[in-house]
Amino acid sequence: MSRDQQLQEWVSQHVAPLYAAHPAGEIGIAPASADASFRRYFRLTLPNGDTRILMDAPPDKEDSRPFVKVAGLFAKANLCAPRVEIADLDHGFLLLSDLGRVGYLAALQSEPALADHLMRPALDVLVRWQQASRPDALPPYDETLLRRELRLFPEWYVGRHLERALTTEQQSALDNLFRLLVDSALAQKRVFVHRDFMPRNLMVTESAAAHTTALTPGILDFQDAVYGPITYDVVSLFRDAFISWEEEQELDWVVRYWEKARAAGLPVHADFGDFWQAYEWMGLQRHLKVLGIFCRLKYRDGKENYIADLPRFVGYAKKTAARYNALRPLLTLFDALENKSAETGLTF
Repeated sequence: MSRDQQLQEWVSQHVAPLYAAHPAGEIGIAPASADASFRRYFRLTLPNGDTRILMDAPPDKEDSRPFVKVAGLFAKANLCAPRVEIADLDHGFLLLSDLGRVGYLAALQSEPALADHLMRPALDVLVRWQQASRPDALPPYDETLLRRELRLFPEWYVGRHLERALTTEQQSALDNLFRLLVDSALAQKRVFVHRDFMPRNLMVTESAAAHTTALTPGILDFQDAVYGPITYDVVSLFRDAFISWEEEQELDWVVRYWEKARAAGLPVHADFGDFWQAYEWMGLQRHLKVLGIFCRLKYRDGKENYIADLPRFVGYAKKTAARYNALRPLLTLFDALENKSAETGLTF
């Protein structure tokens, strides 16, 4: 039986009986979205007109237990995230509440003037998520994981995508850079980390539970959440895979986050300059990792569309490396890989 047939049968067995009293016809099933994993999402239109999201996560390829656990953490924090109504982990199907059809990314791309209106509530949500943190609830974002992520850059971006082999000197410089980035990340205070807190994973919703029409961003794709550096989610939000911002606007939002976090008692740096450096260095770790991941998605998983955003991440990485003398060897490496002369830039 194909996976699509299994899905149809599961809906008939587990969802349809819940609405047997309604005289209307069958449950409608339509694709809702897909992501970089093997998960698929379908929107179910129920006989009473309501909608739900069906997550299809084949159990031989995806473990849905972290999703269910983190969904519970968001619920306890009174944040807007999909509620798990049915979790059939053995067969890999989850029935979820539907947060709507309008994502942050689509809204920002169609109406850029809405950016400030959308981003400020996202900062409030991020602060509330971090306030809910406790050290025993999620896996640690430790040195092993940080280094494993960074190794994706030389393996998949340099080796597979560019088809280049690093010299002994280049490998040594990269190892030193990785040590600096890992040390910076581990020196930060730790909180709950969504790990992909970006516009693509935020929904434009209204909070009925709070009896308000104020914008309350809905949060998706949180199954990889960990307990780690406090700057990780905020830099994920503003140095995104699919949309970029002028630095003046980015600075304004990051300052606003820092001020909100301090007011909420979160353990951010007391000096904004120190916070900004930690933010940039955390972003560089993420960007090098993503360069590797996007190449792996193409060459291992056959997902071509992510490769178009490689230049965005190279740009992020170069801009950060140009600011700090300790990171400038990365510019030299990019220049060698691209056969360019060394770039210059403001340093600290």
